[in-house]
Amino acid sequence: MNQGPTYGLSAKVAQKIAGKRDPQKEAEAQAWIEELIGEKFPEGVAYEDALKDGVILCKLINVLVPGSVKRINAQKMPFKQMENIGNFLTAVQGYGVPASDLFQTVDLYERRNIPAVTQCFFAMGRVAQTKPDYQGPMFGPKPSEENIRLFTEEQLMAGRKEVSLQMGSNKFANQSGLNFGVRRQVT
Repeated sequence: MNQGPTYGLSAKVAQKIAGKRDPQKEAEAQAWIEELIGEKFPEGVAYEDALKDGVILCKLINVLVPGSVKRINAQKMPFKQMENIGNFLTAVQGYGVPASDLFQTVDLYERRNIPAVTQCFFAMGRVAQTKPDYQGPMFGPKPSEENIRLFTEEQLMAGRKEVSLQMGSNKFANQSGLNFGVRRQVT
């Protein structure tokens, strides 16, 4: 029986994803979540296991956008837990997190891609920093800001007169005389 996630390509993909996990980033994400929701993750429970039922996720988005997840399912039935994760993902996308930073429900529920889950939290932190009503801790990379440069007409004209190295002024260097391999001989 050489099938399943422990053999072949599935095993290699799983190893590659597991290699991308960063315990430090997961700890940062966990600390940010705990500070926002005002409660600690369950003691002795792994990061992904604490998030698996979706309850913490729903509490998190409800802190950022009150009432965005109307009903949090506390039941232990798998489809109810996956419904929590799906509700979280819908609310997060509405909050402004790009779809490229979201994860799939199975990435968390089946532990297929935990780094994608952590990346989603960092994206949430980045988006939260752009919201004027956000008063929580800084988390994730600071979003870039527009930096408009205004040049005078005189500066623009001076720039046009400047010859850059990309324009072939590098001591008349060119590619003449460079041959790669033998020329093709047609007979």
